[in-house]
Amino acid sequence: MNSANKPVRLLNAAVIVASLGYFVDIYDLLLFGIIRIKSLQSLNVSGEDIDRVGMWLINIQMVGMLIGGIIWGVLGDKKGRLSVLFGSILLYSVANVANGMVGGEHAIAWYMVWRFLAGLGLAGELGAGITLVSEVLPKEKRGLGTMIVASVGISGAVVAYFVSEYFGDNWRVCYYIGGGLGLALLILRISVVESGMFNNIKDASNVSRGNYLSFFTNKERFFRYLKCIMIGLPTWYVVGILMTFSNAFAKEMGVQGPIDPGKAIMICYAALTFGDFASGYLSQLMRSRKKVLYIFYALVLASVVWYFNAYGYTVTGFYTICGVMGFSVGFWAIFVTVAAEQFGTNLRATAATTAPNYARGLLPVISILFGGLQSAGLSYLQSGLITGLLCILLAFVFAFTMEETFGKDLDYVEEV
Repeated sequence: MNSANKPVRLLNAAVIVASLGYFVDIYDLLLFGIIRIKSLQSLNVSGEDIDRVGMWLINIQMVGMLIGGIIWGVLGDKKGRLSVLFGSILLYSVANVANGMVGGEHAIAWYMVWRFLAGLGLAGELGAGITLVSEVLPKEKRGLGTMIVASVGISGAVVAYFVSEYFGDNWRVCYYIGGGLGLALLILRISVVESGMFNNIKDASNVSRGNYLSFFTNKERFFRYLKCIMIGLPTWYVVGILMTFSNAFAKEMGVQGPIDPGKAIMICYAALTFGDFASGYLSQLMRSRKKVLYIFYALVLASVVWYFNAYGYTVTGFYTICGVMGFSVGFWAIFVTVAAEQFGTNLRATAATTAPNYARGLLPVISILFGGLQSAGLSYLQSGLITGLLCILLAFVFAFTMEETFGKDLDYVEEV
């Protein structure tokens, strides 16, 4: 049988490792937000300083992710997908364990160092994993492979919440568990093979690989890259604004009871897992990435309008909206797949690694818009709704103008 016609197992080693790596990635990414107060209180931070120090830690992690996205992306195209996949897993796993060991006179300073390094490591896993899966699976199945990676990975947020609940105030154990899971994944390294597409160009002297500046030196390539980032706007609006500040929004609308933002985020991510599965599978059925994005943008719009009309809802009713909203932003599987499919083999890892991190990095911009509208005289609820409508509109426009990539042959290089 010709090797091109050999059946390829969907659940091969690359898909399994990328899925589990992203699971631990998301676990660690959201863990600090969940145990922030407990950990800082035990390190003798109190009162208003908890919010101030907590914001510093979140920001330093985000800086690490933005820098790491570029570093790992370039390395993925220059040195290979596997080296980045396991290098990033190793770095954020060690940082996780170290986070659980901080203490003493300079505890906060070391906490910041290890959150920065964790962010640096977290930046590489998803892009490298998606790139590898996209290149080792047949073009007809790669959407299903990335669907599995995204669905399994997102569930890490749910596990992080329940682990923190189970261990209560023992927040250090939560970090040790995340680090241990990541280090255990390194054992699977021997069963994963490098992408054949990358191997075909790695020794080619006439191919420029991982040239990050090339995204900005060509107008058409720049806008292709920008579209890959902007189509993820609604996800981080929902998670970073509506879920994170769900208690404040609920209070403004007179919801019948207190809302726990941590629980809202957990419910959102649990539903997002099913949304990822649904969007990926629907993309296979419809043989289109763009049509599925349109459908899920419509769902986001409907759920956002519902969210801002939850006046007088019960706590259960409000959490139900959070779940529906989580499902509606479950196009993350499509988002990361599109980023990998838009570029040639010599720039693919760089694009697929930096795009999700830049999409996450747009949250401060969304927050500035949200706060700016309030400063302009709009109410808290009006500002939140208008911010969401703008995010959805921008995402739809950029998705509408981008290339359809379902079934696209990825075995080519970009002229740089």
